[in-house]
Amino acid sequence: MADDPVHLVAVIGAGPAGLFAARALAATGARVVLLNRDIKPGGLAEYGIFLNKYKMKGGLRRQFHKILTDPLITYLGHVTISNKGDLTVPDLEALGFDALVYAIGAQGTKYLGVEGERLPGVYHAKDLVYHYNRLPPFSERPFPMGRRVAIVGVGNVMVDIANYCAHFTDCEEIIAIARRGPFEKAYDDREFEDVEDAFDHARYREEIERIRPRLVAAGQNPDELLAALAAKPEGSARTLARLRFRFLASPKRVLAEGGRVVGLEVEENRLERKGDRIVAIGTGETSVIPADTVVFAVGDRVDEDAGLPYKDGLYLTVPGEDPAAAYQVLDPAAGKPQPGVFVVGWARRASDGVVGRARLDAETGIRHVASYLTTRPKRPRAEAEQAVESLRKTLAARGAVVDYPAVQRLEAAEKARAAADKVEEFKFRSDREMLDAIGS
Repeated sequence: MADDPVHLVAVIGAGPAGLFAARALAATGARVVLLNRDIKPGGLAEYGIFLNKYKMKGGLRRQFHKILTDPLITYLGHVTISNKGDLTVPDLEALGFDALVYAIGAQGTKYLGVEGERLPGVYHAKDLVYHYNRLPPFSERPFPMGRRVAIVGVGNVMVDIANYCAHFTDCEEIIAIARRGPFEKAYDDREFEDVEDAFDHARYREEIERIRPRLVAAGQNPDELLAALAAKPEGSARTLARLRFRFLASPKRVLAEGGRVVGLEVEENRLERKGDRIVAIGTGETSVIPADTVVFAVGDRVDEDAGLPYKDGLYLTVPGEDPAAAYQVLDPAAGKPQPGVFVVGWARRASDGVVGRARLDAETGIRHVASYLTTRPKRPRAEAEQAVESLRKTLAARGAVVDYPAVQRLEAAEKARAAADKVEEFKFRSDREMLDAIGS
């Protein structure tokens, strides 16, 4: 009922995990404030799914619309929660929320410690994905792609980067570099269909023959790979770019001349079985893969400036076998949970799965949040609404804050531009353009 007492909960981050967490909380009767860094909600569902997968993104947006129009949920975008943001973690705690749920994803950059990995012409895959999906400020920065692009990593993100290089740039050669072998590839075959037209079958056969002795030594049968390849259609002439693989190679150094990338030095690996695992062992032999752009698609780490305790690229949660502990943020000094502070989604486990996994993790985490809330007294609904309005005014005094009706106006403006330009989708490039379209 509208006058029933409620718990007041803040969810920080409006990607899939945050949105599904907000829905699960509202289903318990909690009053939820959803705080988001970006102007638009959706997170990786909006800015991570490949740019021309319009049907998939449209379906998710419709799900999110149902969540964001729930009267128990208030969306406030263009709000940064960090040590240097609009609000800090202590600020949020001082506002008197009954629980804080962090669903901020893994916004930090994961580096391998390879010499030259921060040179111009070397990119982190996430930054490049944000660029071509038009997430400010990445959309406003140039990301020039060379004719020969080396991508380190062979997961689904590699496939997206290869897709972008093959179909949206002037790239001529794409080299996917794997530390282990073809049997350990991490991408989904269905995802790979997007780049089949660029896949160079002849070069793949050459690569399998090159590493054949090392595969056989590890008990793997390269002929299985060649048989599977023979069943695939040859690439078409739809793209001039050719995609090839370089297996059993670990990046050692990005090479540059005159400030420009010219290649990636790699160490040759062999495979070794350790129990049920296959591991790559360096041989000491090195070679150079010519390239004028290098993209590291090796996963992500959490944002160290968010204000939560972290170590080794992850936020600290409570150790132990209690299932709830994995979602509770640790107070390192006290050695026990921070009361009412939780993490879900990639904030809890970076780069783990996609939208379905984020939803499951969020809903699992909220069951533990709901259990915690039973130990807290509820407040009158009017008091909760007053607290939400006070927060809105505080944020508005510090800069433009965007609610969900404003997001709907923005989406309408973008649809109108897409129709006028006769394109499937249009996105404004900067926050300023979006705020102007909203009227803020």
